[in-house]
Amino acid sequence: MSKKTIVCILLFVFGVQAQQSDWPTASAKSVGLDAKALSQFDSEIAAGKFGNVDGLTIVRRGKLVFDRRYEHDYAKIYGEDAKKESPLNAGDISGPYNYYNSWWHPWYQRGELHSLQSVSKTITSIIFGVARKRGDIPEIDTPVLKYFDESKLRNVDDRKRRMTIRHLLTMSAGLDWNEGLPYSDPNNTGTQMEASPDWVEYTINRPMANEPGSTFAYNSGATQILAHVFRVATGMDIEEYAVRNLFGPLGIKHFFWKRSPSGLVDAEGGVYMRPRDVAKLWQLFLNGGKWNGAQIVSPEWVKDSVSPHMDLGPNAKYGLKWWLYPYGKDNKFTAWSGNGFGGQFPIVLPEYDIVFVVTAWNVTGPTLRPRDSIPRIVGMVVDGPK
Repeated sequence: MSKKTIVCILLFVFGVQAQQSDWPTASAKSVGLDAKALSQFDSEIAAGKFGNVDGLTIVRRGKLVFDRRYEHDYAKIYGEDAKKESPLNAGDISGPYNYYNSWWHPWYQRGELHSLQSVSKTITSIIFGVARKRGDIPEIDTPVLKYFDESKLRNVDDRKRRMTIRHLLTMSAGLDWNEGLPYSDPNNTGTQMEASPDWVEYTINRPMANEPGSTFAYNSGATQILAHVFRVATGMDIEEYAVRNLFGPLGIKHFFWKRSPSGLVDAEGGVYMRPRDVAKLWQLFLNGGKWNGAQIVSPEWVKDSVSPHMDLGPNAKYGLKWWLYPYGKDNKFTAWSGNGFGGQFPIVLPEYDIVFVVTAWNVTGPTLRPRDSIPRIVGMVVDGPK
């Protein structure tokens, strides 16, 4: 039996290793999870059944049960693509927006911080929730153009004047935007934004296509506008604010946050973090906004965030930058999730008191998806929902 196999067995039997002491730890069995089913899922991930999955982290009842990294040689996997100019490198072969460059993706400088991509949008929403509780930003039904000089904008009409912060949070801004194409397609509006020198200017100057609040249209630029709104409203960069009022209280000391070309924080996809620290943010919401007895986010914000504001069909709803996935018999339960390019998704299963985080880097090809992973995690539970 190899040393690696022995370590994996110890993880299942006794819980995660002592070096991960920033979380209280427990064995799978002690929190009502089937260690054999967990081992099977782990083996399938390690064998590459779901593509390039980089990590699986599981928390139950506030205890870290499983936290494993799966190694892949991304310099070899995407090395040739990294050298070629394409829509997936924004014209910068060596920079942080070359999604094939293994120095930047998926692990920041090949270390322990994983790119979260659009999970960053959900984290931005959480920071807005912190700021609302502290009274540092206005009500989210405030018009967005309050934070711009309208005389310097293009394509301003009454619909754009009716666009609010809430519309940005619910992907219903009404702007003319098509991010439904593959990001490798130069016609993808999100790809065009990342190739522009000023993402906020590019986005806010787009013409309107719909009445704000009427239509869901996934829009990365909307989150970048939120970063601008936050800076104008608070006088503080959203990253610094997060360190003081969110990451700090949760004990999140290790992260990296990319900047857009204009210098504004990349709120739509720039966060890198250890998966077990991402789990803290999702555990915060499972705790109703509390951490170690302190109310970091109000219960009202948590409830509003994970309430369905936009109906995307039978398989998904959308809250305040939270993806909501019905699951279980007759879809009677709802999972709260982030979702990022390449296969990033942290998920809360509130009915089972579980948080789990999947990280991956499947730039092309299949990947493990939330609706595939949720039944696998639920299938490990031996004591049923609470």
